[in-house]
Amino acid sequence: MTLAFPDYLILALYFGFVLGIGWRLKKHVSTSEDFLTSGRSVPVWITSLAFVAANLGAQEVIGMCASGAKYGIMTSHFYWVGAIPAMLFLGVFMMPFYYGSRARSVPEYLKLRFDEKTRGLNAITFALMTIFSSGISMYALGLLFQLVLGWSFTASVLLSAVIVLVYTYLGGLTSAIYNEVLQFFLVVLGFSPLAILAVAKAGGWKGITSRLSPVMTHAWTYTTSSSQNPMGVEWFGLIAGLGFVLSFGYWCTDFLVIQRALAANSMSAARRTPLIAAFPKMVIPFIVILPGVAAMALTQMNLGYTLPVKGASYDYDQVLPTLMAQFYPSGLLGVGLTALMASFMSGMAGNVTAFNTVFTFDIYQSYIRRNAPDSHYLWVGRWTTVVGIALSIGTAYLARLYNNIMDLLQLVFGFVNAPLFATFLLGMFWKRATGHGAFTGLLAGTGAATLTHGLTMAEGKGGWIGVVHVFPSTMAQNFWIAIVAWSVCFVVTIAVSLATRPRAETELRGLVFGLTETLNEPGLVWYKRPAVLAVVVGVICLLLNFLFW
Repeated sequence: MTLAFPDYLILALYFGFVLGIGWRLKKHVSTSEDFLTSGRSVPVWITSLAFVAANLGAQEVIGMCASGAKYGIMTSHFYWVGAIPAMLFLGVFMMPFYYGSRARSVPEYLKLRFDEKTRGLNAITFALMTIFSSGISMYALGLLFQLVLGWSFTASVLLSAVIVLVYTYLGGLTSAIYNEVLQFFLVVLGFSPLAILAVAKAGGWKGITSRLSPVMTHAWTYTTSSSQNPMGVEWFGLIAGLGFVLSFGYWCTDFLVIQRALAANSMSAARRTPLIAAFPKMVIPFIVILPGVAAMALTQMNLGYTLPVKGASYDYDQVLPTLMAQFYPSGLLGVGLTALMASFMSGMAGNVTAFNTVFTFDIYQSYIRRNAPDSHYLWVGRWTTVVGIALSIGTAYLARLYNNIMDLLQLVFGFVNAPLFATFLLGMFWKRATGHGAFTGLLAGTGAATLTHGLTMAEGKGGWIGVVHVFPSTMAQNFWIAIVAWSVCFVVTIAVSLATRPRAETELRGLVFGLTETLNEPGLVWYKRPAVLAVVVGVICLLLNFLFW
């Protein structure tokens, strides 16, 4: 892959633009709330695009393209089953509690609903997860720089980290959100031509289906048994593990995405944020997954395109960069590379801004220094950004052990988000749930995930305690780890809650369903009502599932 002057010019313009956004917004950051929460002042169309873009980092762009090559069109389940239903549930039912409680973070909501120890446990586990996720983004761009520019992995990681550090340090969350909107448009413009060119070269969808096994081009047909499809998961594991536990666990409890909705300028805007974001989210598979499927067809056509090998398998993480090298001319290559770099930087910045908010408000202010001046917390927030990026560099090297970064990302979610969703489900919709039950349930759920990973093996990973079961794929193992973690947390939370004293109902108003005023907002035109938007999105999502059945 050789870059020409137009490619370098496009990259330079992008770097200048994102740094300019940070510099421009710096003067609007005078308090810790401005830096860490945007002061709840961002318009709904900005928060909606940032909501979907926050999950459109390098790990998704590169990882989903890799999964498209590895698992076929079944990868679309991460969107049409593993995202859209949970986004609808968040907007219709859960955002009123988050936004109405005035919580600055998800852990802070847990404190209001349960108690301090539950907040502390979630704050620590979430902080660790964001560092892992940020490191995966850094690893993805390190690979890209190494492939495109021939730089060493270390030099690539350090340079990209510095760029993200500067604009996040200057403008905080608002800077990250506006850069995510820019990144969304860059991803669409940068990768849509690649999807069109790769599919066309493979002979269109008809040509792809004629060259690949049918299991690679159907989403549901081969899910009756785990042995019938490359993902190695049956329909129950897919729906329960991905569609329910992992999906709702991520979209409904992960502060990284919820933080974007909390930055909206009204309750109505906060509720509509995930619902409006669902429309572009449904289209993303055609941009990031379809090229991966086409790549596997192209490898069988003897046209000069082949995937690099890693161990006994393909290096699936190289699908997107190698397709760009194959199909993009000068100029368009610069747009594609800029889109990749933008996806990396927004993904990393999203994780870092979530990390610095949780650390500053939920760890530092709560346990280290409670009553400091606001200027002190602003200073802590800025320097936590520096520390978060430094820690992410270390986790970038851990990601090199996997040949598909989505496998690693889903494993992390299984340990943290899966039990957390059980806690939130009970906390928001069962007033009898107690702080002792929530805390014990979270510990038990994470412990169950650890035990399941240690006793099972998939693709040579896991089984560090002993092997009692072998899964056909890492993804199948991840789904069942999530199912076990959620189930254990759910049962333990109920059992302990029934044995301990609940809080008075007067303390739970605005935090629990049934003890909160009506969710309907008067005066909204029909197309702005959350229920209407949810029905429209749900119908379109069902049609897409049937189209690729």
